[in-house]
Amino acid sequence: MSSSPHPVAKSRLRLSQVLQQAGSLVSVGDVSQTLRIERQAAAQLLARWHAQGWLKRLRQGVYAPVPLTALGQEQVLEDPWVIVPELFAPAYIGGWSAAEHWGLTEQVFRRVCVITTRPVRGKEQTFQGITFLLKHVKPAALFGTKGVWRGSVKVDVSDPAKTIIDMLDDPALGGGIRHVNDCLVAFLNDAETSPQYLITTADRLGNGAVFKRLGFLLERHGGPADLIAACRERLTAGQAKLDPALPCRPLVTRWRLRVPAGWAKGAPR
Repeated sequence: MSSSPHPVAKSRLRLSQVLQQAGSLVSVGDVSQTLRIERQAAAQLLARWHAQGWLKRLRQGVYAPVPLTALGQEQVLEDPWVIVPELFAPAYIGGWSAAEHWGLTEQVFRRVCVITTRPVRGKEQTFQGITFLLKHVKPAALFGTKGVWRGSVKVDVSDPAKTIIDMLDDPALGGGIRHVNDCLVAFLNDAETSPQYLITTADRLGNGAVFKRLGFLLERHGGPADLIAACRERLTAGQAKLDPALPCRPLVTRWRLRVPAGWAKGAPR
């Protein structure tokens, strides 16, 4: 006579079945559907697995499996991008994180930059040791993205041109204007990018400060004349700062742009 499975082994088997169907994240619905049990029973089962240390709770009703190699450690997700759709959608990976993805920078950032239409409490949120920098935008700003598969999870990430324009719209998303400038140079030197798409993307975003910053930086590097002319044609009234986070007193009148002292040297006035 064969003995019945040990309760722990049976529980592990059920969790394995759920993970095969759910992938990187587990919800009450996943457990209910896979094991064909009521949602209340599924929630209780998730709570039990969490108490046993087999799952980590990300937020109410959403859990991540704990790899055996990560037991006792705080961070359990090998790829933090996979929880972005669940926690922040409608949203996309942008700023420095997108720049890393597209090879526009060699810098490595510890935080993940996320642009979302969800109301957010504070600019930073941390889940399981992973810090997300959050930027709240209107739904109209959710364009210019590409779907990227990370395992079984599809994550939206801003395309190269939208990444640059987003960082020019808010240099903090790029870690400051110096790094944004470096990413712009890498973009212009990439044969696979379409520089003209910078203008159409900025047109759609609709922030006049973007054209002032872009035109100034393009001219500073001897960028394409047609792009510089397009920025000049779209020059709006009023002044902007090259980077709102920095002291910007000198005025480059040609671009109606106030810049840090070191950036004004040699710039056409």
